[in-house]
Amino acid sequence: MAPTPSVPAHYQERAHYKECIVYQVYPASFCDSNGDGIGDIRGMISKLDYLKDLGVDAIWLSPIFKSPFVDNGYDISSFQEINPQFGTLEDVDELISECHKRGMKLVMDLVVNHTSDQHDWFLESRKSKDNPFRDWYFWRPPRYDSNGERQPPNNWREEFSNGSAWQWDETTGEYYLHLYAKEQPDLNWETKALRQAVYKDIMKWWLDRGADGFRMDVINLISKVPGLPNASIQDPNEKFQWPYEHCANGPRIHEFLQEMHREVLSKYSNFITVGETPFTHHDFDVLVPYVLPQNKELQMIFQFEQQEVDGYPPIVYKEYTLPEFKAITSRWQVGMQERGGWNSIYLENHDVARSVSRFGDTSTAELRTLSAKCLAALQCTLSGTLFVYQGEEIGQANLPPSWGIEEYEDIASQAYYHEELEARRQKQNTQDPDMSDIWNNVQRKARDHARSPMQWDGSKQAGFSSADKTWMRVNEDFTEWNVAKQLKEDGSVHQFWKKMIQFRKAHLACTYGIYTLLSPDDERVYAYTKEYQSEKVIVLMNFSQETITYTRVPEFGKINDWISNYPPAESRDPIVEGGEVRLKPWQAVVLSTS
Repeated sequence: MAPTPSVPAHYQERAHYKECIVYQVYPASFCDSNGDGIGDIRGMISKLDYLKDLGVDAIWLSPIFKSPFVDNGYDISSFQEINPQFGTLEDVDELISECHKRGMKLVMDLVVNHTSDQHDWFLESRKSKDNPFRDWYFWRPPRYDSNGERQPPNNWREEFSNGSAWQWDETTGEYYLHLYAKEQPDLNWETKALRQAVYKDIMKWWLDRGADGFRMDVINLISKVPGLPNASIQDPNEKFQWPYEHCANGPRIHEFLQEMHREVLSKYSNFITVGETPFTHHDFDVLVPYVLPQNKELQMIFQFEQQEVDGYPPIVYKEYTLPEFKAITSRWQVGMQERGGWNSIYLENHDVARSVSRFGDTSTAELRTLSAKCLAALQCTLSGTLFVYQGEEIGQANLPPSWGIEEYEDIASQAYYHEELEARRQKQNTQDPDMSDIWNNVQRKARDHARSPMQWDGSKQAGFSSADKTWMRVNEDFTEWNVAKQLKEDGSVHQFWKKMIQFRKAHLACTYGIYTLLSPDDERVYAYTKEYQSEKVIVLMNFSQETITYTRVPEFGKINDWISNYPPAESRDPIVEGGEVRLKPWQAVVLSTS
């Protein structure tokens, strides 16, 4: 079957990066080899055979560079040095070599919207106003209000708190910009020397060392509107306002990325690039140019619309419906196939809570297993490159509700909770205000949920470490939810992920197929078809605790292969006469037909 006229032919052209199964490793929480309570590179090396067996083709490694760890390594003080807690540069060389021996790629995290305030570039920049590195960052003189009080250059708010995105520096009497923590000053991409240093001293340096590409952190923020104007007043009760109208998808963003491709990426082959593009809410047309092949920028992006279906800002929770969830997924599936871009497929990463706790059902162990497998079936049958986050393949869930805020390590979680606590103490004139709504948000949405240690087995510290205390506490459910146990159990989440990955690789319609949503308004069933050449894949998923009969199964010919998240004995002959299918609670059925 040829592509329909509305779908560019290149959309269904095979490419290595399109078919990769990418597994994200958050190094501090993956595997500790030396007993210090923190995961490390040698721990990763010890688990490569496990990842290969799962079906992984590439590993995305979150930052392992030298860092003060204000933001868990995303505040980098040297891009060519490894943080000692993770190991050495020689360890990373061995990791790259061992990945390549197994036919796997290693994708590094490229964090170039900002650095640590301990980076040599910034240390030089803050020395004097005429330092050669001064314009590598954003430095501005203060404003003064009607009372003569010093004020930041504009009203921009930082991401991790409700405070200013500008930090006063006594040395030169100016402010510097930091969209994130004050220890993370923003780089000024308007400066050509800065861009060349990124290309030569970071990107080329790592690619020449054997790295296979980059996941680019908040890459759509590197171009700011000239003059850095005040942000619109979105909340009149706050002094500082969200600035992203002036710094997300800025006027030179595509120029910068095309230059990056021209001067670096075009010189290499078989690489992988994916850009993180936050703060662009529900705007497909703004983001799709990043991934159009003719633009020569990125292969794919991480869009956040799916991640915001249950609330925005990130830690704020709201109820959502299955039709809302389906509509977002479908907009990106159909939109990319019509425009010829390429999707990234993911429900988890280090910045979001666990998918089974957000989109599945953890009310019982059985439903947790079934819903985690149902979400696996969803992701493995969507068009795009599939990203799996560590622990997702065993259904790791959010932290226990009994844990207090002191167990949450993330700077964003702590700032959100304690700023609101202090505000309510002052407003309500009590030291113990009601925080139940804020605590509900933290328990549902905090980034910490993804960062608890990987649960390898039922021994001490879940087999993650031999230390008495780990950098972050291991989830209490590790004795029942761990890799070793699931490797032995037929019907486990891990076993299904492995089979589902094999199914995806065997049936290219899952990766390349033209997506057609069925029953968009159905509150319980998510159903769609995928068509590629002579194959038609039908995906039927029950997102509820009820057994239901779905009556709108499309016509098809012969069933050549199929898979379900229920045991085989309970899944025989899934299609009922008359185009009906009976779906048990959280059952997923995927049919390959011709």
